[in-house]
Amino acid sequence: MSRIRRTGTGRPVLAAAALAATLALTATACGSGDDSGKKTDAKPAASDSAQDADGSGGGKEKIGIPDKLPKDLPTSLKDLDSWRGGAWKNWDKDQWVRGAKDFINPYLKGHWDLGRMKKADDNEKKVPENIESTSGAADTAEPRPVKAEAVKTPYTRNAAPAGKIFMDTPEGPMVCSGTVVKDPRHPGKSNLVATAGHCVHSGRSGGWLRNITFIPAFNDRGLDMPSVNNAPPQEVAPYGEWWVKWAQTTNYWIQKGAKSGGGGSQQDFAVLSVQPVNKSGKSLEETVGNAVKANFDAPSPSRIRGVSNYGYPAAPPFDGAKMYSCTDKPGALTIDPSEPALYRIGCTMTGGSSGGAWLVKGAGGKPELISVNSIGPHPATWLAGPRLGKTAEAVFDAASQKG
Repeated sequence: MSRIRRTGTGRPVLAAAALAATLALTATACGSGDDSGKKTDAKPAASDSAQDADGSGGGKEKIGIPDKLPKDLPTSLKDLDSWRGGAWKNWDKDQWVRGAKDFINPYLKGHWDLGRMKKADDNEKKVPENIESTSGAADTAEPRPVKAEAVKTPYTRNAAPAGKIFMDTPEGPMVCSGTVVKDPRHPGKSNLVATAGHCVHSGRSGGWLRNITFIPAFNDRGLDMPSVNNAPPQEVAPYGEWWVKWAQTTNYWIQKGAKSGGGGSQQDFAVLSVQPVNKSGKSLEETVGNAVKANFDAPSPSRIRGVSNYGYPAAPPFDGAKMYSCTDKPGALTIDPSEPALYRIGCTMTGGSSGGAWLVKGAGGKPELISVNSIGPHPATWLAGPRLGKTAEAVFDAASQKG
């Protein structure tokens, strides 16, 4: 999805994230977020008219095709047929959906085959060379690089329930990462995935991205890329494909999100509600066997002894086939002084890990999500992610109501 580079060069923001459910992290999740007193500006992603009469939101094919389209869109099912026929490729602002306020993601059968997944890249999101001096705040020093380490396989035993998110953008197919998070409204049956805002919306320069889908535990056995290219679908996607029926992000990201300079990154957070393409009847959490708690009372960086982040880096020297992780004590990075500072750690993961989870050891030693990969420089030396607080919690709650 969106990458982040320094001026003149490129470094991806991160894509697929794998999150260790049994990580021996040296972190303690305690304390409260900086934005507890701020207005929560969660952005509703779709109108209530996009839901079925029973509230399931399944629509005609029970895979994100609503019986009624949001008010911004044409209401004819012929338009949906046109969409499936390729109309989704029209990104002109004056054309269908480009400027739509509501998220809509009609299911395209067979769209994300392995061939198309292989073409998926990550968006560029440039970070200026002098980001510290332009931040307007006194932050901690830039961290030393931490070498990304390959996650042990199978990922389903050694990492929390993470995977790759694929989407179409005006620049072509892209990839991010996401993590299955617990849903208090549906205990043990969550269909929610946490990721970055730029993985679903282009920010101030564009609109909602399209044809978004989630592949949990992508390449669970950690095959090399040549083997992935020749592997049967059940090895590449052991838990199948989960189409996104709903996406929720923040007004802050939509209004300020930028491809350069890190704008919007301090609220670069989103939650997806998904449905299985195979119509199994089981929830995502039941299918993968795990989900991670999201901590919206996230501690300040100084109170965290260590945090681990995850992703499928795709830019050289990586190729996007395997999951990697970095562990470090976080510092702080401020771009907009009116918002809580980003967490920042040393990490050499490159583009392809946007949206990947940041985990600390929470209550009972279980991992908790406190952030997602948002931005980093080129060459890859560090990564930063938003500090989850009241605004992120409002995004989560709104998505949960649709889940």
